[in-house]
Amino acid sequence: MKFLKYPLTLLYRIWFYILVLVPIIVLFPFILVTILSEKTYPLFFRIARIWAKFILIGMGFHYKIEGDEVFEDGKSYMLVANHTSMTDIMLMLIAVKNHPFVFVGKKELAKIPIFGFIYKRVCILVDRSSSKSRYAVFERAQKRIHQGLSICIFPEGGVPEEHIVLDEFKDGAFRIAIEHGLPIVPMVFFDNKKRFSYTFFSGNPGKMRAKIYPIIETKGKTLEDRNALKKQVREVILQPLLEDLK
Repeated sequence: MKFLKYPLTLLYRIWFYILVLVPIIVLFPFILVTILSEKTYPLFFRIARIWAKFILIGMGFHYKIEGDEVFEDGKSYMLVANHTSMTDIMLMLIAVKNHPFVFVGKKELAKIPIFGFIYKRVCILVDRSSSKSRYAVFERAQKRIHQGLSICIFPEGGVPEEHIVLDEFKDGAFRIAIEHGLPIVPMVFFDNKKRFSYTFFSGNPGKMRAKIYPIIETKGKTLEDRNALKKQVREVILQPLLEDLK
């Protein structure tokens, strides 16, 4: 049966991209209306959650979200999680139900046809090779926070090599959280790497678990505390991942 593995996995990968693009094409008129103004972003967020569910269910991923609902109306948060898969975006959208947030993501994704058109209008893009771009992220994040939205950053700064359980964290998420007094919500995605990693000939249906951990407050902290805060949040995420490997 091994000779069937590669063609079947290839078809599974192609199916993923079909699931990503078809709803965008079908719903494009509605999406376009919701991204023309930042005021209609909450409506776009609802559509994005439907899109995420469509993909995960269509891929045969049986997702389960654990943890208490920690989000208060009218309050902004910094959402952080480990980053291992393209499906992290979809699972994050599912995990946070009624509290719109904005992703901070790499600018390269804006080059993807159709998806990129929407992506660059609803996300905060960053060129990690440019200090000017990284600074602009803080300004755009501040604007979104003042609009009552939360911010989502995968603090590893990218997807690490597959043998790495959790890479070192970058400063950005913690600087923004401290400067704006945002409570940090750590999340752990346990199965995304197994279900759909960045290795092309890999992936299979199955369980996809996420857990939301108690918030970590940042009020009263200064930028001098960011390294300690970064270490604290990383430990919250790392320990469950290590336990799950046993």
